[in-house]
Amino acid sequence: MGKEFDVAIVGATGAVGEVMRLILEERRFPVRELRLLASARSRGKRLAFRGEEIEVEVLEEASFDGVDLALFSAGASVSRLYAPEAVKAGALVVDNSSAFRMEPDVPLVVPEVNPGDIDGHCGIIANPNCSTIQMVVALKPLHDRWGLRRVIVSTYQSVSGTGRRALQELEEQLRCWAQGGDGPVEVYPHPIAFNCLPHIDVFQEEGYTREEWKMVRETRKIMSLPDLKVTATAVRVPVRVGHSESIYAEFEEEVDPEEAREILREAPGVAVEDDPQRDLYPQALNAEGKDPCFVGRIRADLFLPNALNFWVVADNLRKGAALNAVQIAELWAGKTS
Repeated sequence: MGKEFDVAIVGATGAVGEVMRLILEERRFPVRELRLLASARSRGKRLAFRGEEIEVEVLEEASFDGVDLALFSAGASVSRLYAPEAVKAGALVVDNSSAFRMEPDVPLVVPEVNPGDIDGHCGIIANPNCSTIQMVVALKPLHDRWGLRRVIVSTYQSVSGTGRRALQELEEQLRCWAQGGDGPVEVYPHPIAFNCLPHIDVFQEEGYTREEWKMVRETRKIMSLPDLKVTATAVRVPVRVGHSESIYAEFEEEVDPEEAREILREAPGVAVEDDPQRDLYPQALNAEGKDPCFVGRIRADLFLPNALNFWVVADNLRKGAALNAVQIAELWAGKTS
């Protein structure tokens, strides 16, 4: 038997934390003991893992005694407060928040793209933004072939990316609409049911939102392309789970769409669904609960021979968050054992 690890999930009762627990079990990560940590309002709740029920504990500074691996998904403020405590206790932190992503001494890792970067960690490895992850998984093999020069991306992001309250609000707005009412508008500045909001996170410099800037800065860091031209428009749509992206990618050399399909079919973490004549293309409904980044609508730009347009869809709770974090942990565990 290989080495086993004591693992903690911080934010265990949240949407991503719950998927982390399920994926640890599905992928048979070598867990010796699992510790589920959350806020006081989840105290005493019991969650299933490997046929047993584990009681949720309240997160505090002493929660990491004896923990080898801490998976964080409780927001940036919690990570800033407690991740250093976990590192002091001897744990590796894989953090799903934005707290440390752009710190120069914190690797920002997508295992299919830059697995070697985990070697530079000082106790914390950052999990990228959900919309960035699925984009770079598709871009990396194309970049390796033709040399990436520019990216223009528009996202269509599900409400589960905001959390459980957003899902509940969407469902309540739909119920109220069916009964002739309007429903609550609390999570977003406008109704999300039957609507699209070009507004994810707060607006920052140059009129771009923080979500859009994340895609710019994180893509450059992950792909080690500090001068890559990236521009993004991030849109929230009334979909429960699954982010979709329309990507325009410009390369240094002339590209061939059929060769791009073949490259992506062989790429790790990618599933190609691309037969428009049979109405086959990636859909959020079909991606929910699945691990790959689905790519389709691969086609040449009409005017530039060195550019491609394509469509990428992934389950934002899995590959966009929990699965990527567990894959990072698997890389680390493989080097540790």
